[in-house]
This record gives sequence, C-alpha cells and structure tokens, in this order.
Amino acid sequence: MHPLAKLDHQFVWHPFTQMRDWLRAEPIVIVEGRGAVLRDARGREYLDANSSIWTNLHGHRHPRLDAALRRQLGRIAHSSALGLANEPASHLAARLVAAANPPAVAGPRLAKVFFSDDGSTALEVALKLAYEFTRRCGRSARPRFLSLAGGYHGDTMGAVSLGHIDRFHAAYRGLLFKTGAVMAPYCYRCPHNRAAPERRDAREHRRCQWECVAQVERKFSRARAAGRAISAFVVEPLIQGAAGMIPQPAGWLRQVAEIARAHNALLIADEVLTGFGRTGTGTAEEWETGGGAGKARPASLFACHREGVQPDFLCLAKGLTGGYLPMAATLTTPAVFDAFLGEYGEFKTFFHGHSYTGNQLGAAVALASLELLEAPAQQRRRRRLEELLRAELRPLWQLPAVGDIRQVGLIAGIELVADWQRRTPFDLRRGVGQRVSAAMARRGVLTRPIGNVIVLMPPYCTAPAQLRRMVAVLAEGIEEATAGQNP
Repeated sequence: MHPLAKLDHQFVWHPFTQMRDWLRAEPIVIVEGRGAVLRDARGREYLDANSSIWTNLHGHRHPRLDAALRRQLGRIAHSSALGLANEPASHLAARLVAAANPPAVAGPRLAKVFFSDDGSTALEVALKLAYEFTRRCGRSARPRFLSLAGGYHGDTMGAVSLGHIDRFHAAYRGLLFKTGAVMAPYCYRCPHNRAAPERRDAREHRRCQWECVAQVERKFSRARAAGRAISAFVVEPLIQGAAGMIPQPAGWLRQVAEIARAHNALLIADEVLTGFGRTGTGTAEEWETGGGAGKARPASLFACHREGVQPDFLCLAKGLTGGYLPMAATLTTPAVFDAFLGEYGEFKTFFHGHSYTGNQLGAAVALASLELLEAPAQQRRRRRLEELLRAELRPLWQLPAVGDIRQVGLIAGIELVADWQRRTPFDLRRGVGQRVSAAMARRGVLTRPIGNVIVLMPPYCTAPAQLRRMVAVLAEGIEEATAGQNP
C-alpha cells in the first residue's frame, strides 16, 4: 500500500463513507490535476467526470484562476469581515448582484450579499434571515418552512431540518425542527404519471395533469386555512441533486413559484449545485435568436432564471470559486436587509457569522471564475459540450439496466434498474451504483453515484474526446456491474 494511503487509513474519517468498506482496499490518493485530468500517487491518470463533487467548473489548475490566486497571495490571504471590509469581497458582491438580476426576469431585486463558507451555511443564513424577517414584519410569530420530498440542503442542523432524505437525516430527527414536505416532480417514478416506460427521458412522454403542482397548492392552502401559513418555500431549481439528479419538467418551477407568491411566502432558491451555468445556456432556438446566428445570447448563470423566477434568497456555493476554495454567498433583497437595521441598543443585528467570511483568496478567484463564465466564447463552448453530452448519452438507452437518462445542461443522472419495463429498482444494499463507479475508476474515469443513479458532471474545459471517453467507460461499467443481476 502506498505510504499516503496508509496515512489516510490511519487518520482520516471520510464524509458519507462506510469506513469499514473504505479500510478494506487501498484508496486512490490524488496528488495532481490539470484540466479534466487527475493524477494519483502511483502516477495513474483519471478523467474527473463529476468535477470533484460538482465544484471544479473550469477544471484543475486553470491558468486564469491560478493567476488570480497568486496575485491575491502577493497582497493578503485573509482578514476578518467582522468590523473590516476588503477589496475583492466588495467587488465580488457587486458582480454577484449584477449577475443575479438579469433585466428579462421580473421580481424582487437581490441587492445584498452575505458571505459564508459552503452550501450548508448558505442555506443556514437564508433560513435564519427568513425566519427573523417573517417575525419582524408581523407575517407570523412562528414561521414555517416547506421543501421538497427527497430534498437535501446541507448538513448543518438548520439545513438538515429542511431536508427530507431519511437515509441522511433520520438519525438526527431528535435535534431538528419540523418542516413540511411536498412531493417532488419525479416524472420517472411519479405515481400520477400514467405513461408506460419508454426508452427516453420520462419528462418527454409523461401523461399527467400536473398533480405535483396541485399538491403544492393544496399544501399552501391547507396550511393557511389551519392558521399555520407557510412562511418560505425552499427549492433546488430545475433539478434536485442529492435526491438522485431528479429534474423538474418545464414549467413546474414557474408554477410553484407563482403559488408561493400568491400565498405571500418567501422563495429560497438553493443553487449550490445548479448555479454558475450548470443547468445550461438555453436551447438552440434561444441561442440563434439571441442577437444573430452563432452569437451568444444574454444568458443568466442561475437555474431559476431559466423559467423567469426571481427568488427572495439565492444560495450559492460549490462552483462559486471554480472549486478552488470553500466559499458561499446568500443574496437577498433590500426589504430583508432593512428589517435588521436599527440603533445599536435595539440589538436588531443579524447575529451570525464565520471566521473566514469574505476571504480574499476565495473572492479573488471567484471574480476570475465569473469573468470566464460570462465570456461569450465560454458560453458557446458550454453549449456545444451540453449538446455533445446529450448525443453521447443517447446510445445508453440500449442497455437493459438503464431505466432513465436525465440531463439538465451539463448535469446528467443515469438511473439503473433491474427491469426497465417495470421500473424495478435494484436493492440499494447490493451497491450496484458503487460497483459501476468502481468499474469506471479501474478504466480511468472518476465519479460518485447517488444510490443507483450514476452522475456525470464534466468540467467546462472537458475536450470532446474526453467526454466521449467518460460516456464510453460509463457504458462499460454498467455492463460489467449489472451482468446477471436480479432485483
């Protein structure tokens, strides 16, 4: 065993990992990376097919991001945001506000930025702000929150309370406050979808009456009638990540946002996964009509804007720094900000913070990442990569173990099943998804499954040949891991 692997086994406790299984084999120890390629301590190379858990938007060691980091290191690495401001964080806040308010999207203006450390804390900030804003404005003395079944919003106690994945959250139920849940629009397994399984995305051939939207309306109406009105609705726009890459059919987000607004509820958009261009740059038709053929259309970086929805809170992390450093941001409105203004002795301050809030290194590299994301040439490249991913995934429908292929922008989830004609799932205890990922790693492609859903989320710098290799290895891994499998 490599000495670094021995050190890991001796001292490191890994997240979301059964450590008994981990200690049975030598782990892959990553020591280098460039672009979409990672290299381990033994010199083997791998394609990073999930952008290092959905963070490294531009790949590893991008020269523009490296340069931004080095420039900032030449000045200062960190100073406190408690009682002090700093240059890169101020510029970053201004850039985020500009990006979060596209002219074509109506709704509240997001004008204030609260920096924190990761996706969990970004949601924790939104939760606390929404709770206290609701109380101070007299909307409710006991604010109540609603989120989607299968939702995951982080691992701090507030964020866990908003989540509804028993596998992750049930153990902590005694520590949590109660929140409401409403069905997610999981077209592939929706009990209201009367369409028989086909070899295409379930959203494309569903047969329903938008029962999922009706349930959201019913939840809001019943809560109000019982005197327990919902104060805020929390949603991952366009696709739920940790739930299993569950995409929403076109129009769902817009409809449920209208319901929340009609009931005077705040809207919290969790774009920790979906932000910064991950959900796409628009359809080909939108692209071609956006100022002339082949020219980049003005495209928002955020998923909620794809359906014309503007939230009251926009929670960002993961790709904010291009995967270089932990950093998060929660954007909100002047109305929320003003509710916390007062004289010192009134103690209306938002009593929440982090030691590394507004860190200069993170802010500097985030500014460089935003410049890349907003460049027309980069937008065109992302759109071409999205189209290539869609084309390369299409042949996977021929594999009997593939039940559903779900793609939103440069996010793809491939759900594996024991019988596609009956949508029969594999028993999770058999670890089929883990076995597929292990087979892929042996072939030089790294990703991490969510149960029986294999995730592909390539960095934006991925070359066409690299993307083709990722999907080809995925197909080989599925065939190897599911040969002779029964439910």
